[in-house]
Amino acid sequence: MQTFHVNGYDMAYLEVGEGPPLVCVHGTLGDFRTWYSVLGPLSKSHRVISVSLRHFFPEHWDAIGDDYKMAQHVADVIAFIEQVRPAPVDLMGHSRGGHIAFRVAQARPDLLRKLVLAEPGGDLDASLSVPEGTPAHPPLAARTARSVEMIRAGDIEGALQHFYEGIEGDGSWRRVPAAAKQQLRDNAVTFLGQINEQRRPYTLADAQAIRTPTLLIGGGATTGSLSVMWRVLAEHIAGAKTAVIANAGHWMFEQAPLEYGEVVNRFLAE
Repeated sequence: MQTFHVNGYDMAYLEVGEGPPLVCVHGTLGDFRTWYSVLGPLSKSHRVISVSLRHFFPEHWDAIGDDYKMAQHVADVIAFIEQVRPAPVDLMGHSRGGHIAFRVAQARPDLLRKLVLAEPGGDLDASLSVPEGTPAHPPLAARTARSVEMIRAGDIEGALQHFYEGIEGDGSWRRVPAAAKQQLRDNAVTFLGQINEQRRPYTLADAQAIRTPTLLIGGGATTGSLSVMWRVLAEHIAGAKTAVIANAGHWMFEQAPLEYGEVVNRFLAE
């Protein structure tokens, strides 16, 4: 493990492989371990740099302070990338980390060569319409709020199950490997910050502002709003490419690491 000092914080990261830098940003409840399953496939042709955002493991946060904000995490990733050489870098984000990567590309396209968004999280504002006939999906924010209540009541296991199954479906929690479950437990307290992180919804203007060559990836088995978001964004990001990882859900890189690695490597090599 190494660190870069960014915005008054020592930001931890893992680095594997040689070649052009690929910076990887985890999502909710994740950390630099999120990408373990694809470190092998991706490091064959890249120097993979997997970061842990402010207040995530290896820090054991006490939920005190007001700097768990989306804008802070975006600023931290920008400051981190500014220290990576050679520039520009490829940037990949999953879920909430995909939202962060999107905002980095929006604010500092000069830092990036290519952008990979794996089912980026967030909400769409009224300027971005979903395809006609798309079923209405309850926002994940409601699941997060309920999980926060459970954590405050001391039911961490129940909170994680409630959140996870809201994405992957009923009964999915019991199928999660022990190591992956422990990673989520290690970051459970970050939920207490996320509830007030001030994340802005995506707008049409936001999507049209992305000029970095972009690949959006979805899991073929993903349901709910996360299965819709990336498709809508792809329609409005100029030249965006898309890929679906068959028979995989939201954590598609864990469930199908070889297929995921092939898709990403192919795009980055183009």
